[in-house]
Amino acid sequence: MKLLRKPLSAALLSVPLLLGSLGGSYASAATLPTTVTPSEPSGGYFVDHYKNNTSANKTESSNPTLRLLSGFTKLWTPGATWDTGTKLNSSVLDANIQKVIDIAARRTFSEADAAYLDDRRNQSYSVIDGLGSLTDVYRKNAGATTTINDVPADALTKKYEDEGTNAGSTSSSLGNIVKLVNTLRGDYSSTSSAKAYFSYPRPFRWSDNSVVVPTLLPAQNPDPSKDGGFPSGHTNAAYLSAIAMAYAVPERYQELLTRASELGNNRIVAGMHSPFDVMGGRVMATATAAAILSDPANSSLKKAAYQDAHSTLLTQKGTAPDRFSNYATNKKDYTQRLTYGFSQINPTTTPMTVPKGAEVLLETRLPYLDSTQRRWVLATTALPSGYPVLDDAEGWGRLNLFSAADGYGAFANHVTVTMDSSKGGFNALDRWRNNISGVGKLTKKGTGTLKLMGNNTYSGGTQLEQGILEGNSESAFGSGDVTNNGGTLRTNTSGKLVIGGNYKQTAKGTLELHLDSKNAALKTKGTAVLGGKLRLNFSKKYVPANGATILTYGKRNGAFSSVETSGLPSNYKVKVIYKADSIQLKVTK
Repeated sequence: MKLLRKPLSAALLSVPLLLGSLGGSYASAATLPTTVTPSEPSGGYFVDHYKNNTSANKTESSNPTLRLLSGFTKLWTPGATWDTGTKLNSSVLDANIQKVIDIAARRTFSEADAAYLDDRRNQSYSVIDGLGSLTDVYRKNAGATTTINDVPADALTKKYEDEGTNAGSTSSSLGNIVKLVNTLRGDYSSTSSAKAYFSYPRPFRWSDNSVVVPTLLPAQNPDPSKDGGFPSGHTNAAYLSAIAMAYAVPERYQELLTRASELGNNRIVAGMHSPFDVMGGRVMATATAAAILSDPANSSLKKAAYQDAHSTLLTQKGTAPDRFSNYATNKKDYTQRLTYGFSQINPTTTPMTVPKGAEVLLETRLPYLDSTQRRWVLATTALPSGYPVLDDAEGWGRLNLFSAADGYGAFANHVTVTMDSSKGGFNALDRWRNNISGVGKLTKKGTGTLKLMGNNTYSGGTQLEQGILEGNSESAFGSGDVTNNGGTLRTNTSGKLVIGGNYKQTAKGTLELHLDSKNAALKTKGTAVLGGKLRLNFSKKYVPANGATILTYGKRNGAFSSVETSGLPSNYKVKVIYKADSIQLKVTK
């Protein structure tokens, strides 16, 4: 192994990076499978053998974590000692270290302090920040403490250890959440075996100590033979903790995942780990968390943790600052950190495979879907193939849990969603924010409300049987026909909403139009077959002009049986007028 003592810029000239293109969704880029039934890989399913991740199992054939992360051996061959490994892809591995050097060169004092705290504090304590306003409420009720509240004045010369309680006390009122966190971070979740196996040096051993946050120099391990970088243990622990808390508190699912990704990123800012180390830590945690949550032995515990969260934590009002309140920023940051801008170096069109047991990761976030449907969500929101480190045989590395929490990325077949509002939570109300493609059809049943917020192109059509289906974008209902057999089809856009095919509403259906400006209208490209109720909701003090158009169509059959209005000043009245190609309003004062 040749250690590097200078920046790697020249070596990077041949490595195409995608640093500026990672803010959007990967859903349409992944090659969809024809089935989401898992096929057993050589060595067996990870979830069935996760307990073999022990120091006694030192080979890929005996240790499922080593198999899971074996894609790294396409880049790097470990040596007999820490400094005798061989780079199989120098340009990509050099880029991996150069990213650390570049980040160190531009990090601010506040970023260095944040990296110090994420290094020295217990990871389960740190990720509690993802609970936002409930952060302090959780820490108080769980008894979660830290002894490192800021960067000590003598941190440049003294190593500090956190003597706090990590996620809290198991005997607290939130004890089952604490137990779930501790269980996910249990005996079979350590990165030690993988670090020893891959024996990939830390960034500062490739470069020099200038990449390390100065206050963390005392925390360096003086023995490089016991200081492997891949995968990152801090990142693994952060994601395990975040996934446990997100299972219990799915209302903060994406925010907790973003906090874990921030902690992982801070390992790079600290100079302690490389992007590949962090990516490996995330992949390992994802698989390990799914295995432990899928284990029947933990069935009652995970249910109790969810109950603790919803009976004790979420019933309280918190006042802590929420650093993760901006959804767009969370999505951008999380998505960028999935691949850290590396190009796809392996085949890019390999269909996604969904690992056995992965569906449990969405069990509380998408409770109204069955296990097969959750697997389809994971398949249709996954990363495309080809990224270094992420192409494991089962598909763990390609999972994008942030995107999966926003619902389907495509309808590969007919999807029927049944939501029971009496169960509360996401059963009563949820929103899918992904751009949904595919040839499949959506049927909405049950009393709950589902909001479609993406720029959708699915072509199989939309059918509403019960409850509320709300369109929050111009193309919310895709490009096909829409049929309302008995629920409330609601538009909620600041402009028009377009139905790409025909619209049919039976006598039991209700069409509810949100009207806040002259631009708000429903456009049906095909035929409108009308029946049932029309409800007009005016807002933002909008009063339509006489003759304002609210619905257009190619042609029409039938008419609404009744019309309701709300939001207009009491001295205004409106009446619908049917035209050859539209419905207009007659407004009287």
